[in-house]
Amino acid sequence: MKILITKDTMSDIYLDAVKIRNQVFIKEQGVPLAREIDKNEAYSVHFVLYLDEHKAAATVRLLPLNSQELKLQRMAVLEEYRGQHLGEAVIKEAERFAKQQGFQEVRLDAQLTAQPFYENQGYTAYGEVFEDAQIEHIHMKKEL
Repeated sequence: MKILITKDTMSDIYLDAVKIRNQVFIKEQGVPLAREIDKNEAYSVHFVLYLDEHKAAATVRLLPLNSQELKLQRMAVLEEYRGQHLGEAVIKEAERFAKQQGFQEVRLDAQLTAQPFYENQGYTAYGEVFEDAQIEHIHMKKEL
């Protein structure tokens, strides 16, 4: 297992991230393509977890909000690999990278069904439940 990182939206790593997101968010959850691929792609750092040389299984991106905070977004694990702690591994790598870059806090908008997963990673919910792409979400954050 290895995790590769890119900011290059023309790279194979980025394209693998998009394939995973397409499967999970667009095909499984019905999120519109225009909401999934957004203007922040080029400003984000993309992480892809590979099980072997060619099998991308999980992804997440980090979007810098300012010099102290990032937003963790587009966290996805292909269905056949869920329950194997791959999401946890890719998040830990993203957090390690963020801390190494000098960021102090990670924020995210969790789907309500994923809130316990993020709580297990040390995130705390705040604010009110809201809807995004017709899916209920909650704001969460974690100090690094």
